[in-house]
Amino acid sequence: MKTFQAEIDVMPKKEILDPQGKAVTGSMKNLGLAEIQNIRIGKHISLQIEAESEQIASEKVEQACKSLLANLIMESYTFKIEQL
Repeated sequence: MKTFQAEIDVMPKKEILDPQGKAVTGSMKNLGLAEIQNIRIGKHISLQIEAESEQIASEKVEQACKSLLANLIMESYTFKIEQL
């Protein structure tokens, strides 16, 4: 078995409103940073997985994202895997 590190980014879909991102965007103006716009806030998940190959590790991470880590109705995700 090999150990892999997965770095997962989960973000609200473009067509979904992001109230947290909108609030932060508004705060940027108050800080004198009006040139920073269209902020979207998501989450970053880091995990380790034991698997026989990178392909199997990717399949397991994909399954975890689809079934638990991301709400596919409102969020999309991307991930990278590297062997430790």
